[in-house]
Amino acid sequence: MISTKGRYALRLMIDIAAYSNGEVVSLKDISKRQNISIKYLEQVVSLLTKGGLLQSIRGNNGGYRLTKKPSDYTIGEILRTAEGTLVPVACLQCDPITCDRVEICSTIDFWKGFNEVINNYVDGVTLEDLANKEREKIGNDYSI
Repeated sequence: MISTKGRYALRLMIDIAAYSNGEVVSLKDISKRQNISIKYLEQVVSLLTKGGLLQSIRGNNGGYRLTKKPSDYTIGEILRTAEGTLVPVACLQCDPITCDRVEICSTIDFWKGFNEVINNYVDGVTLEDLANKEREKIGNDYSI
């Protein structure tokens, strides 16, 4: 299961990709748009900055920006940076698998296949794909 940290990391990255226009985006602005506390966002940006996905700009007009084009990020990369791993079962966390039952396990092939499907999906969607969906949604917002 993807934790709140992973979900917020993805929302934060989408927000920056959709609203930056090449400029830095402040946590205050992201917090307002995404309805996520600044305190929680600070924890998430720390992970994403350490992972090399974001660049922090200090100062009065500071904020965050992507380190590469939105099309160059996969959703899998973002989620793995925030979550550490996306494997569905603990026995797949080690490579090679160290479980004592691996040779007789009747479910290991299922878990391997399931893990492959998950990774293929999250690695097949880019940040640009989701940022475009965000832009479409805000383009249809006619609130006054």
